[in-house]
Amino acid sequence: MLARIASEALSGLQGYPVEVEADVVAAAPAFSIVGLPDAAVQESRERVRAAIVNSGYSFPSRRVTINLAPADLRKEGPSFDLPIALAFLMATGQVGASGREPEGIAALGELGLDGSLRPVCGTLALAESLRRRGVRGLLLPTANAAEASLVQGLAVFPARSLSEAVARLEAGGGPAAPPADLAALLEPAPAEDGPDFADIVGQEGVKRALEVAAAGGHNVLLTGAPGAGKTMLVRRLPTIMPALAPEEAMEVTRVHSVAGLLRAGRPLVRARPFRAPHHTVSCAGLVGGGTTPRPGEVSLAHLGVLFLDEFPEFRLSALEGLRQPLEDGEVTISRRLTSLTFPARIMLVAAMNPCPCGYRGDPLQECTCPAYRLRQYTSRLSGPLLDRIDLCVDVPRVAPQEWRAGAKVEPSSVVQARVAAARRRQQARLQGFGAHANAHMNAAQLRRTCRLDPEAAALLDRAYDRLRLTARAYDRVVKVARTIADLAGAGTIAAAHVGEALSYRARGRSW
Repeated sequence: MLARIASEALSGLQGYPVEVEADVVAAAPAFSIVGLPDAAVQESRERVRAAIVNSGYSFPSRRVTINLAPADLRKEGPSFDLPIALAFLMATGQVGASGREPEGIAALGELGLDGSLRPVCGTLALAESLRRRGVRGLLLPTANAAEASLVQGLAVFPARSLSEAVARLEAGGGPAAPPADLAALLEPAPAEDGPDFADIVGQEGVKRALEVAAAGGHNVLLTGAPGAGKTMLVRRLPTIMPALAPEEAMEVTRVHSVAGLLRAGRPLVRARPFRAPHHTVSCAGLVGGGTTPRPGEVSLAHLGVLFLDEFPEFRLSALEGLRQPLEDGEVTISRRLTSLTFPARIMLVAAMNPCPCGYRGDPLQECTCPAYRLRQYTSRLSGPLLDRIDLCVDVPRVAPQEWRAGAKVEPSSVVQARVAAARRRQQARLQGFGAHANAHMNAAQLRRTCRLDPEAAALLDRAYDRLRLTARAYDRVVKVARTIADLAGAGTIAAAHVGEALSYRARGRSW
């Protein structure tokens, strides 16, 4: 007898429909799965067999053929366990819907040998794909229900075991899980005693640069001697970042779901990502890739911060691999049979020493680096890569007298309020353009939304020649100036805004 049930598979962050067909005939016992399955799908034969028997159903000695259609697309992962088991039970007449495809219901989930249902990765992307193609409901493990409920317009039918899934299928789905309340999930968590800008005495220029960067989503490079406070400053950057909008939270959650990084009981990512990989990370680990392409650190930091400490120590291939994501806001990974795109709209924050020993230009300690070592160190950062960094900031030492002075320092909450107000101005101006912040604008959007007064335009024209700016750098200076104007509440970019933006670009010319 033949039976069918709908399911869904992932290709990168996109879902595509899969029809699970089960054919059970009286012939020599065999259990085969066709339709280009990977090893995890092939192994589902043993999981499904054990789960069916241990759930109280029979597994007759017949020839069983499972087809995952379409047959020309590779199927990966354990999420087909549940639809395979349900299709088998329908084909053998053990489920009331025998021989018929359950109308408007798809299924996915991993089976334990005892028949329990275990969560799978990528549920949010799969649920969104099912809703787009008009599927009425989704039968899935209870642990994935909260995540799937984020998708409005799709009924979610959670089950803890194969037996419960069968009962729901026979009942046409049964009662659906309540839809998620995005507003409630995005409510800020109670304030905790954690890192705060108030911990940092001095470094006012650096804190100002980080405020500008956070307000516009700009890339930053911090350069300073060991112990100057670069890492301490960057670790406090998330405390001044604006909160995620609902659509941004869904974008971030989709990536983290596919990567399997969602924590139990946390179906939605509420805070902007902060990723800080070690400098030994591979190019595939940083940018994404692998035999089966997976999102890398740049995608996991989407709409958040990617912090690269000891910037020149990263592999050259990994650093050069950042150039496309920094420019396009996405990563495209091509393989022989497929091409996948992952989002990567990040704010890159890099930190480095001025030289290998760390003391070049330090007033208290002499640099011991020979000239060839200095050239070797700085040459790891190519011109095209540095051209994509908007703010280059020197981090000086803080004198002990400043620590002891006990000067009043702004807490993160005060700075975050200014950053959030600047972001709201940007979102109002960029509404309908598809950009989240000033750093995300393309050339056409820049020309339409960023007006310079005559004095500011003249200053920028002079700087173009004196600083030898590229066309890309010119546009990036305008974007930073627009962010500075937003922080000041100004509608037009003035010469003072351009001057501050150029000061951050000029510091990057020191080496």
